[in-house]
Amino acid sequence: MTQESRCDSGRGSMKFEFPTAATRQTIRITSKTPSLVGLIDLPPAKEYQAERSTMRFILSIRSLLFALVLLAISAASSAQISVGISIRIAPPELPVYEQPISPGDDYIWTPGYWAYGDDDYYWVPGTWVIAPEVGYLWTPGYWGEDGDDYIFHEGYWGTQVGFYGGINYGYGYFGRGYEGGRWDNGHFFYNQSVSHVDVSRNPNVYNTRVEDNNSGNRVSFNGGRGGRSDRPTSQEEAAGRERHIAPVAAQTQHVQSAHTNPELRSSANHGKPPIAATPKPGAFRDSGAVAAREGGAIHSAPPASANNNDRPSNETARPSTESPGQNAETARPNAETTRPSPATHAKDLPPAEQVAAPNSGNAKRDQKYQQQQQKLQVQQVSERTKLQTKQEQDHQRLPQSPANAPRQQQLEQKHQQQTQQLAQKHTQQQQQLQQRQQPASHQAAPKPEEKKKPSQ
Repeated sequence: MTQESRCDSGRGSMKFEFPTAATRQTIRITSKTPSLVGLIDLPPAKEYQAERSTMRFILSIRSLLFALVLLAISAASSAQISVGISIRIAPPELPVYEQPISPGDDYIWTPGYWAYGDDDYYWVPGTWVIAPEVGYLWTPGYWGEDGDDYIFHEGYWGTQVGFYGGINYGYGYFGRGYEGGRWDNGHFFYNQSVSHVDVSRNPNVYNTRVEDNNSGNRVSFNGGRGGRSDRPTSQEEAAGRERHIAPVAAQTQHVQSAHTNPELRSSANHGKPPIAATPKPGAFRDSGAVAAREGGAIHSAPPASANNNDRPSNETARPSTESPGQNAETARPNAETTRPSPATHAKDLPPAEQVAAPNSGNAKRDQKYQQQQQKLQVQQVSERTKLQTKQEQDHQRLPQSPANAPRQQQLEQKHQQQTQQLAQKHTQQQQQLQQRQQPASHQAAPKPEEKKKPSQ
């Protein structure tokens, strides 16, 4: 596995890539205003060492130039940071499904989408989520072109709906803004012409006809071949710079449950997920959950880009002389792609596995163990939620700007260390609890043998 760091300052953008065999972990920072870094020609480090007599002068000049760079960065009108996984294959088309009825007041519809994990796309069902604060709306995430790849831009909560790639997710998200409802005097009112609401349970409704100009368009990504060509408006860019709230704990747990459900993988459902939407997060087996009425097309891997045409021609001659070595090398990426990458944030941790009820023959002991197991699970969920909240607060306190790219990278490393330590702690706790149960069953087994010893 190789790592690559790339910085392109002349175009006002910086991109740090950590590629693997199938995907690339990327941190991308873009700005439409030209960066002063590309206009500054600083002496290389070797010249500083050679001219020690002028070191202080050069450092003072660098400090002044760095201050000017910070001023230019702060004036950037549309800087953004995207952290995610770059995929060579475009996501499948959006399936067609019915929206479940809103379960209560102040629930906001969050549409379903295709996420990626374990070398396959999987469907995250649409669901109703309570807004984290009064007046906040949901901006859906979307897949966007990133060179030859596609990168996912995470959704967020804000007072205004920002840019979500022009994707027609339906039920109010028709490519621009949200037409499914609005906040009024501290309560959310639903547009009956768009949202499915039971008026007997929720009387806060209105009826405004909305024209869906993208009707029938089920493309799930922006840019690239066959993707949406929409670009953010000035209002959407302004919304992207406002204060945001990351997906709440219920949403991240909803995504984790979808990730671990094999039925939702595109390779299994062929673009037609059996659980397309749920009335509440994680309610996959709820009677109100709905299946897709119509599936979407699944895309295949694109041909090699023109930039890589020279490399294959040089490598095609290798099998004739190095076929054994080549076979060994081709098998290696397959092993690496199946190896799960460590979680960076608490929200990325897979849900805790359900431990089977013990059956040692001692009902009282089994009941005690099961109570201890349930208590441990509640404690671990609480600890994971606290860490997730803390990490989300860290991201909110660190403004997203190119000037903070080094600090952002350090923060990601810190979060990954915290997440791994928590995962190891929970694994050890689970193992210790199981070990306390096992000796009891082992001690009960030898007793019949001890009774037989005197007869021998």
